[in-house]
Amino acid sequence: MISLPPGTPTEETVELSTLETPPVSTHYPVQDDRQQTIARIIARIRESLDLPTIFQTTVREVRQLLGADRVGVFQFDPARDWEGEFVSEDVAAPWPSALEKRVKDHCFSERYATVYQEGKINAIDDIALGGFSDCYLEILGQFQVQANLVVPLLKGKDLWGLLCIHQCAQPRQWSRCEIEFVSQIAEHLGIALIQTSYVELMQAQAAQLALAQERERSAKLQQATNGIVDKMRRSLDLDTIFRTTVTEVRHQIRADRVVLYRFNPDWSGRFVAESVGSGWKSLMRQQVSHPEICENISECSLKLVSNEPMADTYIQTTEGTAFSRCNIFRVCEDIHTAGFSDCYREVLETYQARSYSIVAIYHEEQLWGLLAAFQNNGPRLWHDDEVSLMVQVGKQLGIALQQAEFIRKLQAQAAQLAKATERQKALAKTIEHIRKSLNIASIFQVTTQEVRLLLEVDRVAIYRFYPDWSGEFVADSIADGVVSIEMDQTVPNLMPDLSSFFQASSRAYPRHETFVPILQGETLWGLLMAYQNQQPRYWQEEETTLLAQVGVQLGVALQQAELLNQTKQQAAKLSAALQEVKQSQSQLIQNEKMASLGQLVAGVAHEINNPVNFIIGNLEHLEKYGQILIDMLQICEEKFGKEKAIADYFSQLDLEFLREDVPKTLASVANGADRIRQIVASLRTFSRLDEAHMKRVNIHEGLESSLLILQHRLKSTASRCEIQVVKNYGDFPDVECYAAQLNQVFMNIVSNSIDAIESAIDLGRWQDDQELPPTICIATSYDIADEISISIIDNGIGIAEEHRSRIFDPFFTTKDVGKGTGLGLAISYQIIAGRHHGELTCSSELGYGTEFLIRIPVNQRTKYV
Repeated sequence: MISLPPGTPTEETVELSTLETPPVSTHYPVQDDRQQTIARIIARIRESLDLPTIFQTTVREVRQLLGADRVGVFQFDPARDWEGEFVSEDVAAPWPSALEKRVKDHCFSERYATVYQEGKINAIDDIALGGFSDCYLEILGQFQVQANLVVPLLKGKDLWGLLCIHQCAQPRQWSRCEIEFVSQIAEHLGIALIQTSYVELMQAQAAQLALAQERERSAKLQQATNGIVDKMRRSLDLDTIFRTTVTEVRHQIRADRVVLYRFNPDWSGRFVAESVGSGWKSLMRQQVSHPEICENISECSLKLVSNEPMADTYIQTTEGTAFSRCNIFRVCEDIHTAGFSDCYREVLETYQARSYSIVAIYHEEQLWGLLAAFQNNGPRLWHDDEVSLMVQVGKQLGIALQQAEFIRKLQAQAAQLAKATERQKALAKTIEHIRKSLNIASIFQVTTQEVRLLLEVDRVAIYRFYPDWSGEFVADSIADGVVSIEMDQTVPNLMPDLSSFFQASSRAYPRHETFVPILQGETLWGLLMAYQNQQPRYWQEEETTLLAQVGVQLGVALQQAELLNQTKQQAAKLSAALQEVKQSQSQLIQNEKMASLGQLVAGVAHEINNPVNFIIGNLEHLEKYGQILIDMLQICEEKFGKEKAIADYFSQLDLEFLREDVPKTLASVANGADRIRQIVASLRTFSRLDEAHMKRVNIHEGLESSLLILQHRLKSTASRCEIQVVKNYGDFPDVECYAAQLNQVFMNIVSNSIDAIESAIDLGRWQDDQELPPTICIATSYDIADEISISIIDNGIGIAEEHRSRIFDPFFTTKDVGKGTGLGLAISYQIIAGRHHGELTCSSELGYGTEFLIRIPVNQRTKYV
């Protein structure tokens, strides 16, 4: 701050109210020039909200009008004892610039701060005649000031700074009109300061409002993300998950198109799911009619946007490295300004895309595909929360792929186990045939046919050696459509002569074969051979093991035949022994069957019970820990709830809801585990491994209890109306039955009826209010044959005739994967027909509904004991 001590002959302290306008002098600006300058400065203040621009215009206009050597705007820093610096300046040559030179006068706060705050002006005609202190003269000397005119700049009532006019070449007498002119300029600058403050305040408020809106928007998108993830987790079907994902994502981020693109091993690919707005073509349909649309991707790739210079990258060449290096997402606001190659831009224009956001989807640390959102109608700025939503959904898709792969492996293992089980059953059947027959020719023929069907090969043959190691084929079984080739009957060196095969066409030659020895005691009798003619085959260990088992049994059969031949000479002596052997064999077969069945059921029960027990065993701990966490949150809310961040968090957390919902969730898990236990019990019931007590019960109470358990499924939901239950109970006595098992039958049938109605709703039924609403009718009656009838009718989707005939078969189901085991109706039929000597029938008309009719006797012991 440059200040001058008051009271000197060359200093004037002037109040604006005492100024009078002197006559115009030819040595000073005329009145019109001053007014024009003021008008220009006012116009600049109105045109611009930028203080540096206003200051620079002002100092330039004032210096030119007054003919001064320097005009500057000085700003105070009140926090530093009125220290400050020049923030704007216009200076004539050759005088030095005063910008960015900090100035401090220790006497300013005592002598001048109050004076300037009152709006008074200091005008000094000659610095040299002022008798100032050396300290003050040194400050003025830095800027070579000879005469000085200083006007305060007030921001409201606060002293913001000074408008300083310096004459450096020589002293100068400041006229009244000049002082008045400068004071008017300072007054308008003060208005500009206030105006700028108002604008800054409004901008700050606008920024706060925008931030609040952005936070609210981010919160809504996060909530939407959670909703999308929750919907994805409800299904195990990938196609359903894909369709749900693209639909929900496009709805939430309001994009024109959202697609899922899957890569092939060669980094070409195809669209597997799409949600597109009206007015835009479907890429899913287009790739069917124009396959080259996918080829264009493999040739020109998806342009990957990054901060580095862009290059046209080919996914087939780079093998997806731009994404596989953990670069999760790419965004492009406008394809026409992104510097893309013509090739890639043409691909995007084929998609009608103008802007995009792309997220990588990984499966087992490999790039599986892309989740892409396109904006077609123009450029778009993708917000962080929108990209975050897509990233989270992309990660969840990766998890869904892992789950699907896990389920696929489980299904493959189950299929392999089932196939192995079927083979073992077939092997047991073959062995049984071998053991039941003593006719070697019949055994050979049956065995070759059974083994061929069992291994699914083109040909199975039995070759017999003679003492000189020649031999002949004594039996074979050839699949339909396979060319039969006459084979040389001699087999030198213990191997069949295959020369005729080499002379035949290649399509008939067995490219892969396997064989096992047939031993009669310790003597090599012959070979059991399996051929695959149509295509190469790599034999599995279990297949060769199975073939070896059959070979062993054939050896046993040969031994038996040999023994039979010997017994013809000693028939009377060995007949009793032969009968004992037959009985032993029959008992062994029966024991093997029962052991196999028991092991199967025990194994299934064991494998299911282990994880269920683990879940149930940890529920108590989980409930305890959950309660501890909720209590801790309650304490945190009470102790630190006044903190804004914590208060905002708890306002969104809804602690009371968590306190109520966590126990419900745990109870739901417990119910699910109990349901699995019931399935295990159903398996045992189906195979008759456990028994229950028979007693007289009220059938209607059992029906009501089943309906009560399923009540939650009968209630209306957001997607459908309530399912009505119409009951027409007859009057009859208590029924002698296995109560728990009968209740299980009711539960299975009513649950299936609900499923059928929900399927009909999904297909668009009940859109017409005049149509009969979703209904389940339950009627009971008592007839003269001492039997009761229970009819359960629904107006659901119905059952196709080809399915109706199989609905009571074990493991048969028409439901999606994960929605049914295929045991419910099979077990129900076993309970009614096997345990209660009754009947369970089904009649249905596809599209109209289904009826299950149960008939059981009232008195079981009286009628069947």
